[in-house]
Amino acid sequence: MDLSTTYLGLPLAHPLMAGASPLADDLDTVRRLEDAGSSAIVLRSLFEEQIVREQLGAAAHLQAHDDAFAEALSYTPPTTVFAMGPDTYLEQIRRIREAVRVPVIASLNGATPGGWTRYARLMEQAGAHALECNLYVIPTEPHESGQHVEERLLAIVASVTSSVTIPVAVKLSPFFSSLPHFARRLSIAGARGAVLFNRFYQPDIDVEDLDVVRSLHLSDSSELLLRLRWLAVLSGRTPLSLAASGGVHTTVDAVKAMMAGASAVQLVSALLRHGPGHLREVIAGVHTWLDEHDYTSLAQLTGSMNLSRCPEPAAYERANYMTLLQSFHGEV
Repeated sequence: MDLSTTYLGLPLAHPLMAGASPLADDLDTVRRLEDAGSSAIVLRSLFEEQIVREQLGAAAHLQAHDDAFAEALSYTPPTTVFAMGPDTYLEQIRRIREAVRVPVIASLNGATPGGWTRYARLMEQAGAHALECNLYVIPTEPHESGQHVEERLLAIVASVTSSVTIPVAVKLSPFFSSLPHFARRLSIAGARGAVLFNRFYQPDIDVEDLDVVRSLHLSDSSELLLRLRWLAVLSGRTPLSLAASGGVHTTVDAVKAMMAGASAVQLVSALLRHGPGHLREVIAGVHTWLDEHDYTSLAQLTGSMNLSRCPEPAAYERANYMTLLQSFHGEV
């Protein structure tokens, strides 16, 4: 069974890989992921705030008399929040590149254009085969339009892609008024792929202590449904390579993602729960599923259930919406 695919122009033995997470922080775990069959290794993100803090810290040493630098430093999280500083992150890329034979994908996370994007070039120099540009932004200002938000994010992507020769994928949220249009603009800005989707931190409220409760819950298979919708919409209608991220836990989850159009399938929560060896089980399961359903290659499966096969995707989706709502009669 031929499970080979191409993601961001990189030839892969199969689409299944460990996504961005703490798993890549430890070199022994990285080796276990490769042994389990991960077709690539994606590092967790280096944040804009980490880089800015380092830059401001260096400037503060040179201009210690200027109180503005101390004030600016207070805007960024303390260094203890981050697992790795910028220099350590670059060294980790080098160490992983030497330790494994599969592609190494670094990650930058930012929300504003700026000099921090030069780290894309440093990541390439450190040995990264590709880069995820993780666009995490929550618009909170009433005066900022959706168009302005998109322009700001596109400026980041253009800055990153112009800094490197390696392929760049953009990790997105689903909260765009027209995701297909934005994907088209990402391609024009130089992106080679899109990762669907970022998992957003959802704050809760402690009504007794009057405080915000911060917690991160691992995903389950129900989160895949949103990814399937937009993979199916974009597949075959954009030149971007598509990756599914979030909600892939089982063989069937992975098969669904590839049917919808994913060229890469990233697992994180499932591996954090069950360990790197779980990836081996899912890969073997995909091989068995394809064989049992008379596929001769993964290429036959990929995109076979996307909306580009429908002449009017919008009408098809709206018809499904109406049918579903009218079919529900509640419990008696």
